Amino acid sequence: MKMLKLWFAFSGLLLLTCQCSAQGPAPAPAPAEEYLGAHNQARGEVGVGPLRWSAALEKSASLTARLQRDKQNCSFADLSKSRYGGNQLWAGGVAVTPRLVVEAWVEEKKYYDYADNSCAPDHRCGVYTQVVWRKSAELGCAQAACAKEKATLTICLYNPPGNIVGEKPY
Repeated sequence: MKMLKLWFAFSGLLLLTCQCSAQGPAPAPAPAEEYLGAHNQARGEVGVGPLRWSAALEKSASLTARLQRDKQNCSFADLSKSRYGGNQLWAGGVAVTPRLVVEAWVEEKKYYDYADNSCAPDHRCGVYTQVVWRKSAELGCAQAACAKEKATLTICLYNPPGNIVGEKPY
């Protein structure tokens, strides 16, 4: 079993780490169904309807991921000015599957307290709450392989965006 170091962010404002395991090298990015399936599984667990795939969001995520790879040394994109919600994950060592990316974001669920709509002290929950945000209806994701850094940058965009201050995700 190979350990991967994953860094993830939402809206380019938050940076967290997660130690996740993977069995050998990951295959090339799977089709949209793998991103959708992992998102919709997490959403179904909390009673939120499924997302639909958006080719426009996928194109925007792809352009952003490639720009970050080609011009920004594979760093996180600043999504704070985007009209979409966004989650990002940087994985060093090997490429990761779309399912593994989403599962890393959903790991934050254990720190989220629905009753008071907050996260446990010293933890963040924003990437998880974006995944399950009830008002988000569309999803588009893309990955960029960063050969120099031996890493993968994944970006998912959500329309409409989530994580509205004062609102619960579901």
